[in-house]
Amino acid sequence: MKTKERKRPSEMMRMALAFLLLLAAVPAAAQERAADRKQDNGGADAVVEPEGYVIGGTDVITVSVWKEPDFTMNLVVRPDGMISIPLLGDVKAAGHTPMQLGMVLAEKLRKYVTDPQVTVIVNQINSRMIYIVGEVNRAGTFPMLPNMTVLMALSGAGGFTQFANTKKIYVLRIQNGVQRKYPFNYKEAIKGNRTEENILLKPGDTIVVP
Repeated sequence: MKTKERKRPSEMMRMALAFLLLLAAVPAAAQERAADRKQDNGGADAVVEPEGYVIGGTDVITVSVWKEPDFTMNLVVRPDGMISIPLLGDVKAAGHTPMQLGMVLAEKLRKYVTDPQVTVIVNQINSRMIYIVGEVNRAGTFPMLPNMTVLMALSGAGGFTQFANTKKIYVLRIQNGVQRKYPFNYKEAIKGNRTEENILLKPGDTIVVP
C-alpha cells in the first residue's frame, strides 16, 4: 500500500504534464491551419470587391463636399432620378454609381468651389425592390438581393395558401414600356426541373401566385 501511495503524485504529475502539452498543441494547430489558409489565398485573406451599385429612384444618399458644409447633405433621389442641390439645381443621380455621381457633382461645383472633393454614400437602398402578390402568406414588397431568383424570392413570402396554384406562377416585368410575362412552375423547380424558368429577378419585378 505504501508503494502505491508513493506513485500517486508521480501519476498526477504525468497527467498534468500531458494536459499542458495538449493545451500547447491546440493554438499551434490553429496557427498552422491559418497559415495554410493564407497560403491558399496568396498570403492574405481573400477580399471580394462588389460591383459598383447603381443609384436608383427613392434611394437615400449623402453628398459630402470636403470643407464645404453648405454642400454636405442627405438627399432622397426623386422617382424621376433627380436630386436638388443649392446653386446646382436638379442633377440626375439615378443611373450613376456613387463614384460617378461624385465626379459629376465635382465638375459642376468647380464654378463655386476650388478643387471640390465630393463623396457620395448610399444610406438606404429603396430602388431595388420586388413584389410578391397573390396566394402567399406574406405578400408585399421585398428588397432584391444580389442574384436573387424567383425561387429565392418566394422563400421569403411565408409559404403558399391552400388555394395557391403553384404550377401557374408567373413574373411580370416592364421592359421598354412593355409588360412581359414569364411563367414559373414551382413544383417542377423544387425538383430541379425547368431551371430556365427560375430567372434572375430585376428591380420592379412582380411575382404573381394565382
